[in-house]
Amino acid sequence: MNFGLLAGRWLRTVSGGRVAALIVSSCVGLSGGVSASDVVIPEQPDFEVIEATVAHVEALRRGGFVIYMRHGATDARIPDQIPVDLDDCASQRPLTDIGRAELDLVGRFFARLRVPVETVVSSPFCRAVESARRVFGDVVETIEVDVPLRYTAAMPEAEKAPAVQRTREWVSLPVATPGSNRVVVAHGPNIAEIMDYLPPEGTLIVFRPLGVEHDPGFEYVASIEPSRWPLLLSELEAE
Repeated sequence: MNFGLLAGRWLRTVSGGRVAALIVSSCVGLSGGVSASDVVIPEQPDFEVIEATVAHVEALRRGGFVIYMRHGATDARIPDQIPVDLDDCASQRPLTDIGRAELDLVGRFFARLRVPVETVVSSPFCRAVESARRVFGDVVETIEVDVPLRYTAAMPEAEKAPAVQRTREWVSLPVATPGSNRVVVAHGPNIAEIMDYLPPEGTLIVFRPLGVEHDPGFEYVASIEPSRWPLLLSELEAE
């Protein structure tokens, strides 16, 4: 496999594609429409991304971490409709065909890490559910769809707060099964709300949960941004 070409492809802007219908529940009660220019992301100071290393993978194999994944590459030309119907994928910003192919590749890459996973939790948005299934569908039998874990960027403050809190809880709660990890698949703006980091689509972020009684209840450990995979796998193979 040409890893150099793959890394270059990850960094391209992608468009096109249509998401398959998935069954999720509830709906967002807003009116009007929203585009990428309407979405306000919290201002971010300089954030130092810690690239995942072989040592991080070895730690994940011992368990006790939360892996938060931002869904795969989407078509920004097709924004979420407001109100968005969580039962209707056609009302939501879709994954692209290239995004789907890259998610399938990440699923194969993740399997090579041999990281144990106890549960996979997903946002109810179709792009998140499909991302979870493509990457982690062979790791667990069931993807747990958590309706309150909604996309925060296009929400009024009153509705945003519960979704931000839910995001914080999932990365703060200790993992129930010793020697395993929790996976959460959701959205970049949710992470930007709880830390100074807006990860690229398709990024995996590793957190150490400290407990919801702490503030913050989590510690940022490392990231596997899409362009990082080829080198990380090469480093693992060299061990």
